[in-house]
Amino acid sequence: MLCELHISNLAVIEDASVELQSGLNVFTGQTGSGKSLLIGALELLLGGRASGGGATMIRPGCDEARVSGLFEVRDEQTAREVAKILDRQATPGEPMLITRRLLATGRSSVSIDGAPASATMLRELGQHLVDIHGQHDQQYLLRPANQLRILDEFAGTAGLREKFAAGYQQLRQTRARRDELNESRETRKREIELYEFQAEEIDAAELTPGLFARTQARYVKLSNLGQLKQEAGQICQTLGEADGSVVEQLQVLCKQLANLAQLDAKKLAGPNSQLHDATEMLQDCWAELNRYADGLELDPDELTHCEELLDTLNRLIHKYAKAGDAASLAENNSANEDDPTSAVLRYREHVAGLLEQLRGQDADCSGLDAEIARLEKSLAEVGQKLSAGRARASKKLKPLVESQLAELGMAEARFDAVLEPLAGEASGPGGLERVEFVIRTNPGQDAQGLRHIASGGELSRIMLAIKTILTNKDRVGTLVFDEIDANIGGRLGEVIGQKLKQLADSAGHQILCITHLPQIAAWADHHLHIAKEVTGKGAGRATSTTVKPLTGQARVSELAEMIAGKTPSQTAQAQAQEMLQTAGSKK
Repeated sequence: MLCELHISNLAVIEDASVELQSGLNVFTGQTGSGKSLLIGALELLLGGRASGGGATMIRPGCDEARVSGLFEVRDEQTAREVAKILDRQATPGEPMLITRRLLATGRSSVSIDGAPASATMLRELGQHLVDIHGQHDQQYLLRPANQLRILDEFAGTAGLREKFAAGYQQLRQTRARRDELNESRETRKREIELYEFQAEEIDAAELTPGLFARTQARYVKLSNLGQLKQEAGQICQTLGEADGSVVEQLQVLCKQLANLAQLDAKKLAGPNSQLHDATEMLQDCWAELNRYADGLELDPDELTHCEELLDTLNRLIHKYAKAGDAASLAENNSANEDDPTSAVLRYREHVAGLLEQLRGQDADCSGLDAEIARLEKSLAEVGQKLSAGRARASKKLKPLVESQLAELGMAEARFDAVLEPLAGEASGPGGLERVEFVIRTNPGQDAQGLRHIASGGELSRIMLAIKTILTNKDRVGTLVFDEIDANIGGRLGEVIGQKLKQLADSAGHQILCITHLPQIAAWADHHLHIAKEVTGKGAGRATSTTVKPLTGQARVSELAEMIAGKTPSQTAQAQAQEMLQTAGSKK
């Protein structure tokens, strides 16, 4: 419900605050007083386009125009929709302030409860808050999607439509995933072949951590075997095999020092022991070198094998070690730069993961085909139930709308909700068909879509008829009717006024209606008067519009003026009083 509307510096409205109540709110005033501007302000507030970028709508001499509306969402479902749009919690009954500013630069801004918002968000939000019916750009009834929504509300198939929309979206996403995988099939095949080759190449080398370092050390030894054997033998000769060898001389020295130590044990016991130990160590070294030199036998096949393995390792390290370190770092694992063999093994693990993923995608293609078939079958079943419900509702809605239109002065009108099947890919999230409300307003004319009807008054009456039928199923809290009294007389005006009042009472709607007919205005729960005033003198003259509620005698006088003109007679006053009494007795 719209609790308060505040307008400042918009065209002829300098500053106007309108407090609104639940029930039927009627606006009256002389032609040109700004009644249509009030509806225009509300449209702007709900995301409507500002003509000329908005700059031409700003009151002369002002930098900006501002429209603010304080709303209260009472319906729980609507509160959930509002919460979804605003991406925040929305509690039923909690006030919500929407403000739109039009700047002289041509730009505009939107805020919701003080937070910036987009015009798109505002338009989407407005669809859940207010329905405006008349000769306006925001005409709700002219949009095919809204006509389908109206039919579903009447049919009780809104839940099926939501289920169909969810299934449609899931099917669309699944098809897109399948198509994406199919398009990349050849690329995926080439990648699998490449990674399989790399995995086989690494596996064939039978790598183990540290293998490169061990092989490199073995190769150095084998390639220098002759030098090792020759020079080790020479050392052995010098140490203990040649005449006057080091060991032989040390043994002689040991005997001499041992004899001296017997003469001066206190001073020479240490040197004697050290020389003895050194001699034994050199003897052990000589024996070890002998065994080492004797074991050095050159095997050409082993050297060849070592060279080949080292070539293989160098090739694998050059190709994969950096990639292995990069993959390890990408997976937040530490890389061991001192062991290139381990880096190659890490890349092998990475390749295994890639192969598993790519092969899984091939399996996904088959699984997605089955899933698509299941979703298509399920969607078709839901769509058929939805279509059947809509077809039954279309037949029921036709006579009900025509009966209501007859009461609203359109007895010759013929209404129909035409369902047009949508085949295959042409179907959308709304179901397997689209709907168009068509009407023939006069005999001899062809039935045509509502969008081809020029009269805002006829559109308003058609919407009133539909809303009356959907009394308890419409969640939009505020309905706005403009031009609903166009080209009708007082007798029909009373019928329309009574229906507006009944709609407000039975469904708990807040209805805003602009009218020139006292027969409609008399049924209002709240009567507001719009007046235009000119103030100032000469070049300083300015026009402004005010809105004020009417009660008691002021309301009687306004109705009397609507009946008889500027200076109503006592008879007109009595007629106005009688209208109020009659409407009051039937409420």
